[in-house]
Amino acid sequence: MFNIGDLVVYSAHGICKIDDICERTVLGITRPYYVLHPIENNSELTISTPVNNDKVVMQEIIDKEEAINILESFKHTGIQWIDKPNMRYSTYSDIINTGDRKEIANIVNTLMRKEIGLKLHERKLYVQDRKILNSSRNILFKELAISLDSSFEEIDEWVTKVIKGIN
Repeated sequence: MFNIGDLVVYSAHGICKIDDICERTVLGITRPYYVLHPIENNSELTISTPVNNDKVVMQEIIDKEEAINILESFKHTGIQWIDKPNMRYSTYSDIINTGDRKEIANIVNTLMRKEIGLKLHERKLYVQDRKILNSSRNILFKELAISLDSSFEEIDEWVTKVIKGIN
């Protein structure tokens, strides 16, 4: 169970702060709820979710050691590219929805490498690939930045250099 003030990664909303834990009655059932908000852009969005909600992924921020291991994984190729766009989107989305940061990093790695390669030929990723890359990279790199007392921009720059072989 999380505590008030904890930072968590909450599904597609990214990094959120738990503002409160309270009892709520919904459809005649009373149970404890987390009340949280995304920390990005001073969002006014408030999210309420049951404490034992198994339909969404809510995880604590990774520790420094795990963050370093994930960063180091970008020195290697990601996962195998799937040529069929719909199959790729479905497979990558399923992996992302597990919340496994190492697997998410592999997808981000693969998509970043593909994007960089396509740019060399003045081409772009498919729209759905860009959406997966942008949302996954945004959440993952911000989490890594928090764990490593860094910034999104520094993480993004480091990873891009590693992928391009500049480091």
